[in-house]
Amino acid sequence: MTEEHIYDTVIVGAGPAGLSAGIYAGRATLDTLIIENDQVGGQVTTTSVVWNYPAVEKIDGTALMNKMQEQAVYFGAEITRDNIDAYDFDGDVKIVHGSRKDYYCRSVILATGAKPRKLGFQGEDEFKGRGVAYCSTCDGELFSGKQVFVVGGGYAAAEEADYLTRYARHVTVIVRESEFTCAPLTAARALNNPKVDVKFNTELVSVDGDNYLTSARFINNETEETTAYHVPAGEETFGVFVYVGTQPATAGFSDHVECDEHGYIKVDACQATSRKGVFAAGDVVAKPLRQIVTAASDGASAATAAEHYVTEQKQRLNIPIHPVTEKQKQVKKPLGQTTNLATKTEKQSMHQGQWFNPEMRQQLRGIFSKLTANVTLLHLDDGSAKSQELGAFSKEFAELDKHIHYELKNVTDPDNQRLPALSILDAEQNPLEIIFSGIPTGHELNSLVLALYNVAGPGQEVEPELAERIKALPKAKIEVGIALTCHFCPDVVAACQHMAALNPNISAEMIDLQMFPELRNEKHIMSVPATIINNGDVIFGSQTLEQLVSACEKVAAI
Repeated sequence: MTEEHIYDTVIVGAGPAGLSAGIYAGRATLDTLIIENDQVGGQVTTTSVVWNYPAVEKIDGTALMNKMQEQAVYFGAEITRDNIDAYDFDGDVKIVHGSRKDYYCRSVILATGAKPRKLGFQGEDEFKGRGVAYCSTCDGELFSGKQVFVVGGGYAAAEEADYLTRYARHVTVIVRESEFTCAPLTAARALNNPKVDVKFNTELVSVDGDNYLTSARFINNETEETTAYHVPAGEETFGVFVYVGTQPATAGFSDHVECDEHGYIKVDACQATSRKGVFAAGDVVAKPLRQIVTAASDGASAATAAEHYVTEQKQRLNIPIHPVTEKQKQVKKPLGQTTNLATKTEKQSMHQGQWFNPEMRQQLRGIFSKLTANVTLLHLDDGSAKSQELGAFSKEFAELDKHIHYELKNVTDPDNQRLPALSILDAEQNPLEIIFSGIPTGHELNSLVLALYNVAGPGQEVEPELAERIKALPKAKIEVGIALTCHFCPDVVAACQHMAALNPNISAEMIDLQMFPELRNEKHIMSVPATIINNGDVIFGSQTLEQLVSACEKVAAI
């Protein structure tokens, strides 16, 4: 035990509550670790626009979380990625058991958040990823020109219905109650949008179809009249986006702290749970309002209470109370987690040829300063307008560092190659089977940067045992269907391409489904990220490196 590093506090979850707790704990000079098993930023990263955060008129959800993450890291909080399996809250030193390792600490802040709640209508599970969706920013553009139904009557339903009109031909909101349950100004975003209709006192009963959704059945809960929707002639499918609240993520600790009848953690005014030294914050907590601002407030209160608890414990045990050292404060933001690259890759003044503003250039050059080997971006050109766009982007990107080179190859016989595309070559000009089919802008700039970092730089850390499993994998072709607006996609793309960097038997291709709808149609994909291994079944949703390796092993064993 004495050989283990003991943190002052471990925060489980890196949403607004966890990051806010990290900011306050770091400023209080607590030795702080934040553990996240998925996307840094939590559910906020699925929000198209945040309108109600104080002092911010409006902001993209991911951009807001990027700022919080940077602030937490600036104040000395360390952020790592791991899946927490179990907890030991007994004693002065508590243990948080992760898949990668165990973490020892004097206090724990549970900020695990909540996941979108399923509605339970017939066909919901069967058509998830094939018409039923839960994230408008990830999947909205896949429904361009189509009819979309939004189910729910709260803040998220009203806001996302308004957002979806930028893609959908028409949006119909299905509200179980007689009115929206959110603030009138929020409800007005849906009610006043000419492309949105609202059906009150209505519930979705079932959806049906073959490969895609083709029909839905509704019931009026006052008159009990049933109605049906069928895809019009000439249209292939429609979408159903579900926003009916959340369910708390309490796996591993629900039996250790007191929860209410709905599974949310009970806390006092200082965010303390029923276990000494264990605090909770954010959407996982029992409370009347779950918003970003209340989660941030919870995190601040929990960190302050944890500071008092840790100080009293150290005084009782005669342990010196040392502030966090400057060395501890020099924590680098982990590559592969949410970065602010994606929010700044909007094409600027194309007539001037500027894809990257000065701030972006400086940030990217800082990352590329760690490259030690040459790498080539091979532009596979088909002569199209999109290919010219890719060429302009790639040339400007290659100018960011002396180790990055650009090469153009005209492809007259594509041989099943999607074009235009970028193929990554090593220093000897050998293909690494890391391919970007489309233009890796938007959030996918992150995966391009990580690809170069992994093949020509120090690379992201991988547990030795997992690295050996990757190297032992047989030949595998991995395709990842993405949308440039999706913030979950880059992590999956980067993980697959990292596997390709470690194992020459593996190829990993990012595919922009808007540019290459053939794959979407062939595999009936209406949600991203969509991962396909050796042309098998589609794996929908965010996947960790461990999950992707296991999926490849499973395919190999068949």
